[in-house]
Amino acid sequence: MLVDVELFTCHSDNFGVLARDRETGAAMLVDAPEEAPILEAIGRTGWKPSLLLVTHHHHDHVEANLALKRRFGLRIVGPEAEADRIPGIDETVREGDALALGSQEIRVIETPGHTAGHVCYHLPAAGIVFTADTLFALGCGRLFEAPPETMFASLGKLAALPGQTAVYCGHEYTLSNARFALSVDPGNERLKARAARVEALRAQGKPTLPTTIAEELATNPFLRAADPAIRKTLGMEAASDAQVFAELRRRKDSF
Repeated sequence: MLVDVELFTCHSDNFGVLARDRETGAAMLVDAPEEAPILEAIGRTGWKPSLLLVTHHHHDHVEANLALKRRFGLRIVGPEAEADRIPGIDETVREGDALALGSQEIRVIETPGHTAGHVCYHLPAAGIVFTADTLFALGCGRLFEAPPETMFASLGKLAALPGQTAVYCGHEYTLSNARFALSVDPGNERLKARAARVEALRAQGKPTLPTTIAEELATNPFLRAADPAIRKTLGMEAASDAQVFAELRRRKDSF
């Protein structure tokens, strides 16, 4: 691994992420859900962050921005489209922009859907993507500020990343996502096996991350709108992929 990732829980189900470039020792945070667990992770690892990457403006992702900036002098980077809603922001980014964590390049992918300006951060050499509330393990984010077609296109960008890419998302929703996935894709043997692994991990209090793009393509219904079995279950054999995605999201909202 070129980059070490320390994953930890904030609040009830948010994930905090502290990452370090092995070559240079440079460290960063991805989102700032809660100060105390972040400080605990920094103390535990000894990795002092100089950078905070923000994915979107929701409070449970920016709550600790200002406290951490005061403590560490962090440079806070976030999406240009949401700059006025991100506390302490120093620099804005948009699609195609590049940042650095020590020797590692970070590429910005705009993924509107959950919010209108949501971004994800891809470290291509390390084979890691931080997807926050766009792509979840076995799920995707709720659509608060954009229509289904927009989120569908955003998920398509992430689905096009190399299959071995490790995915770190923003919440531990995998168990409920697995149960929904089985309701719309009941014949998927790989999904059944994955759901059983998820049940076992959660029973032990362990996180279900990271996942991979390949695993999501095989088991996440929100990336499988073209699958004939899912379409048949929904009774939408003749619908467009975007229409199938929208129906999946509608059903998940009330599942």
